[in-house]
This record gives sequence, C-alpha cells and structure tokens, in this order.
Amino acid sequence: MVSRTEFEGKTVVVTGAGGGLGSAIVALLNERGARVVGCDQSNEALASPQLASRHVFNLLDRVSMEAAIAAILEKDGIPDILINNAGWTRAETLPALTSDKIEHELDLNLTGVMMFADPLVKAMARRGSGGVVFISSVNAIAHFGNPAYAAAKAGINAYAKSIAVELGRSGLRANVVCPGSIRTAAWDHRLAKDPEILGRLQRLYPLGRIVNASEVAEAVAFLASDRASGVTGVVMPVDAGLTAGCLPFIDDILGA
Repeated sequence: MVSRTEFEGKTVVVTGAGGGLGSAIVALLNERGARVVGCDQSNEALASPQLASRHVFNLLDRVSMEAAIAAILEKDGIPDILINNAGWTRAETLPALTSDKIEHELDLNLTGVMMFADPLVKAMARRGSGGVVFISSVNAIAHFGNPAYAAAKAGINAYAKSIAVELGRSGLRANVVCPGSIRTAAWDHRLAKDPEILGRLQRLYPLGRIVNASEVAEAVAFLASDRASGVTGVVMPVDAGLTAGCLPFIDDILGA
C-alpha cells in the first residue's frame, strides 16, 4: 500500500495546476503529504485549497515566467520535485498548420517548458537532489495528429533524457509520462462538433476505454516518489494500450 505520507516534507511545483490533469496531480500529491506549489495562467485556475502557494504566469511571456521563477525560489525554495504539466494544442492536422501556429505550439509546449524548467533543474542539481516529471503525450511516440504539438512533445522526451544523463550524478532523476486521450476540457471543442466522438475513440484502445486523469496522476506520483529511486530517463505511456499496437487492424483486417 502507498504511504499517505510518502511526500511529507517535500515541496512539489506543478505547472498547469488548474487544468483537468493538473488538478488530479495536485489532489493526489496533496493527499500524500506534499506541499504543492501551483502554477497556471490565472488566479482563478489556482483557487484550489490544496495548494500551499500559487504563481501566475504564461509560458509564452518570458517576463512573467522569469519573475515567477524568481518568486518560487525566494518564497518556496528550491523544489524537491518539479512536475511540468502545462501544454496546449489546436492545430490537429498538417493542413491546419500555419507558420504562426507552428511557432505558437513549439514555443508553448517546448521552448517555454524548457526555459521554465532549466533554472529550477540547475538549482536542484547544485543542491544535489531532485526529481522531474514531464507530461508529454502518446503523440510523441506515434503519430495521432497535432503535428506541431507532437514535435514539441518529442522534444520534451529528449530534454528529459538529457537531464537524466547529464545530471544523474548530481542527484537528479527525470522521467516522462505520455498519456493517451483523457476526458478533460481539452476535448470540449471536439465534442461540440461531434458528441459521439468519444464512443468511436474508445474502439482504438485495447482496454476498451480511455484513461482517466487519476490514473495518469498515479504514474506521475510513482515516478516522482522514492519508490522509483532507480528509474530515470524513462518514457512511460499511460494510454490504455494505444501505443502497444493497432487493435482496429486486428479487428477489421485479421478478424474480418
């Protein structure tokens, strides 16, 4: 059984803390004793009483981000654990891409994430300990659309491995969780166009369903915890089997 105090005495910074997955991560870590520092784009998104400290900034706004990093280090200290969760996409296919959308999605999902994480990671390395978990996507493992987002998330996977390899001897571990589809607000725009889309989506998944936010949060908590003390540089899908193989091929071609 997982200890309810496994993160006691630990300060954990979570970006995108007010979103669907972010809220689940915050709730789980708080439940297990962490002092959770939430980061998001507005005070409204950070209203949860489970947050011990709050910092508002935008990953696309370098000035606000640099101010937030300084405030975190001054107010909350060097984090024990950093959960890089914030992300966003809308350009779902290659025809939907424009130069502006490419720049926006790469800047938000890769450049902004790295620029926020870098000074905190280096501070953790100077101290000699720390854990980092990045929320990437199955889109970084195989192509399921959203090409600019997928490219950014693939970059995040590579960045996490660089931390694991270069800073392991400084006491840092860095790992990646790649969720499949999760029913969060990110699906609202698709459901508005097609209310039946989730039913068709489930057919792609070997478990016959998509994962929920609490299942992804459990994987994040494991990788962030001392239970995973020997695990670093790992890219872990939490995707109800989506990236294991193509179930519709089995059903429609081999089973036909």
